[in-house]
Amino acid sequence: MSEKYFFIIIFIFCFENISNLYICNMSYKLIKRHKLSFLLTAALAVITFSCSTRDDNKTFAQYLDKGEFTRLQHTIDSLKKSGTTQWSTFELDSVEQLIHAIRVDYSRTELEIREQLKNTFPSATDADQANWEASGKLEMRYIDGEKRYFKNAVPNLRRLLDFDQNKNKPVWEQNVEPNSLTELRLAHTQQVVEACVENPNAASSQQVTFAYTLTVKPNAVPAGETIRCWLPAPREGNPRQSDLQVLEAEPGDYTIAPNECLQRTFYMEKKAVKDEATLFSVKFSVRTKPQYFNLKPENIQAYDTTSDIYQNNTIERPPHIVFSPEMKELAQQIAGNETNPLKKVEAIYTWISDSIPWASALEYGTIPNIPQYVLANRHGDCGMQTLLFMTLARSQGIPVKWQSGFMLHPGFENLHDWCEVYYEGVGWVPLDQSFKLQPTSNKQLRNFYFQGIDTYRLIVNDDYAQKLYPEKKHPRSEPYDFQRGEVEWEKGNLYFDQWSWNMDVTYQ
Repeated sequence: MSEKYFFIIIFIFCFENISNLYICNMSYKLIKRHKLSFLLTAALAVITFSCSTRDDNKTFAQYLDKGEFTRLQHTIDSLKKSGTTQWSTFELDSVEQLIHAIRVDYSRTELEIREQLKNTFPSATDADQANWEASGKLEMRYIDGEKRYFKNAVPNLRRLLDFDQNKNKPVWEQNVEPNSLTELRLAHTQQVVEACVENPNAASSQQVTFAYTLTVKPNAVPAGETIRCWLPAPREGNPRQSDLQVLEAEPGDYTIAPNECLQRTFYMEKKAVKDEATLFSVKFSVRTKPQYFNLKPENIQAYDTTSDIYQNNTIERPPHIVFSPEMKELAQQIAGNETNPLKKVEAIYTWISDSIPWASALEYGTIPNIPQYVLANRHGDCGMQTLLFMTLARSQGIPVKWQSGFMLHPGFENLHDWCEVYYEGVGWVPLDQSFKLQPTSNKQLRNFYFQGIDTYRLIVNDDYAQKLYPEKKHPRSEPYDFQRGEVEWEKGNLYFDQWSWNMDVTYQ
């Protein structure tokens, strides 16, 4: 990759957190042509580079582009020892964490992948593997001269090939294996629709007990040092979530962030003990309920474009919500001549549902612009699809905001991201892009998740890339979303591979 591509990206440090860095003028066509090297070089820039030129920029870009991570690490070590003033410790730590995050994501060897391919696709040839790699369906990159594969590359390949086989069929005719989660959602959303004929909040609520544990590995930090930990806490004030009661916590001396913090946390500290794991946990109950808005295009009012809600939620928000020429062109192609907000939302939702399959994702902190990555690679997980929807909708003058936390469907509890769309005269309406059009010929149920949401949710975040409370001193493991938790000690962040998390959900 020539140096000019590296300097296409212009960045400004706006706040102390790397999540607030800006990325400008990126084309997803450019990303697609130079997909892997461009994305990773840009990711380094997102984390580290300000607008000024530094002596090591070109060297860093070249090493990252070629996957020469060991040489890049030696350069970082030398800079740290030299006491350079060109780079802050935060910046150099961020580059180190980026390298480590990529290594963790691309943890599969070619031998392991070949064995997985043999089990999943018994008749696959070497030519098939080469074609899948060239198309990006089998995610691979070189690290220190060796082919390394995304840890979920083969399961993702299976998903993407299945999607290609089904994409020209109506959703209710697609050849998809029976799924108990789909069956649960169809039955549940049918009940919600019937209950919410006249009132979007009329469906019954349920009480959920949520126990969350984060365990730091033994000797991850020296004995006697203080480990700082942030765990997910439920938001309050949303009609879908109420009656929070904290039942237990370990340690008992914790701080819950004010509800004004849009990424809400429990904060705790503990001293590390030699050869012992360090455990942090919290248990609370909360009441959750679904919503369904039986919206009609003729009832949707024109936006008050002077309002704070409209102006704050239709703007670009680099590095991810960027109205590039290609993004605006795509949004316009999808919306056509439509002016009704509800019909625009339906068109964008349907296009993503029909065009972008769900697939397990790289860590968000390694991707410079998530919606453009999704368009270049034609797949994405829940948060990636949500950010693509938000970008397309905002570029069409539709106010949208982020929301995330957990999906709590029995047997399928997991991290999850979705969003809310604002309609004048109605208010905020939940929309779950990755839950897609449901596989049914009943149009109301099929379209449920673009104007409704089920009861099986825990809302932790009403925005992304917000400062935690109290603020972290070191780079976050996940700079945008927040569910798994964050951990650090005096001398650095503890990345995801240095601790584990577990949740237990019970329903009353």
